[in-house]
Amino acid sequence: MIPADWTPHRRDDGELLGWIRPEGADWVAIDLLGRTASAPVDWLEAGAALEQVGLAWLADVWMLEGEASAPLRVRFVEVTPSQGAVTGRVIVKVDDFGDMQRPPTERFTLPWPAPDRLRPAHPGDPDGRNLG
Repeated sequence: MIPADWTPHRRDDGELLGWIRPEGADWVAIDLLGRTASAPVDWLEAGAALEQVGLAWLADVWMLEGEASAPLRVRFVEVTPSQGAVTGRVIVKVDDFGDMQRPPTERFTLPWPAPDRLRPAHPGDPDGRNLG
């Protein structure tokens, strides 16, 4: 559940970018995955951190560790924060490279906030194209 002291931060078009929560006399930005997106800073800097992160990362390739012998290349299907009695979740699917002709790829439902084993792709991660 999202704590009562987290304030939603939205883009100009109303799309939720994350939250700003208090930490002592400062504020911390929290992204849509429920992860810290800034150090303790003033209110405007916390908002700017969320604006800088934006939502484009939702279209990026991420890696899911612990489901196979090597990290899996995945894409987001759903990010739903906890709300009231409804438990949040993050759903990712094995990257299908946009191929609509292939059978659906495996999906994984993770808790919200997202666990650390879901991470952005790094250079040297498996690319999903090289099987050897």
